Amino acid sequence: MRGVFLKNGFVHRLSQICKSDTKNAILIPRDRINRGTHHHYHNLNKSRESASEAFSIPFSSSSSSSSSSSRSGIGFIGWYLGVVQSRPLLTKSITSSLIYAAADCSAQTISCQSSETYDFVRTLRMAGYGMLILGPSLHFWFNFMSKVLPKRDLLTTLKKIFLGQTTFGPSMTVIFFSANAAAQGENGSDILARLKRDLIPTLINGAMYWPICDFVTFKFIPVHLQTIGKQFVFIPMDNLLDIYGKP
Repeated sequence: MRGVFLKNGFVHRLSQICKSDTKNAILIPRDRINRGTHHHYHNLNKSRESASEAFSIPFSSSSSSSSSSSRSGIGFIGWYLGVVQSRPLLTKSITSSLIYAAADCSAQTISCQSSETYDFVRTLRMAGYGMLILGPSLHFWFNFMSKVLPKRDLLTTLKKIFLGQTTFGPSMTVIFFSANAAAQGENGSDILARLKRDLIPTLINGAMYWPICDFVTFKFIPVHLQTIGKQFVFIPMDNLLDIYGKP
């Protein structure tokens, strides 16, 4: 009887060991399969991420460069507006000098023949006129008009245009012709002859151009920027002035 129980116990233990081995044999490959599958998807995601980074780098670099250039442009404008506020007379005079020189450069480029040489002395004369005469004059003129006629309605704007075309404009044209002629060594009689010949035609031609510019300047541009805004429209007008007053 005891032998039977021992035999049955041995058979029961052997069956348990076989079941345990079979279970482990089944679980191990599954665990390896799961780890292999996870490793496969990990490599696939990594390759996708590297590919997306490779394509995104050029776009991100271009966008960062464009944003940096826009920030630099905004920084320069902000700096310039700050200088206009802190040192208005000096800044407007220098700006007027540069604009006047650029206007003369464009006028010479358009009007000069291919056989003629560029007149650098004339450009220096124009730059000096803008620095010493035109820039300060426009600064004080626009400040004066803003105090006498501070409103921006249509009637006030028309009054400013009328005063500019009848007083300031003709006066500055006379000063321009006289200063330019004197800088070239002309005497008093030569300057008077130049004024008689060129003043009236220049004022008539300017009357078809400057009132529109004055309307935009007085109506829409702030007072501290009116000197600069008006001079930016001077470059095409200088091609008209090039017919008169400049040799």
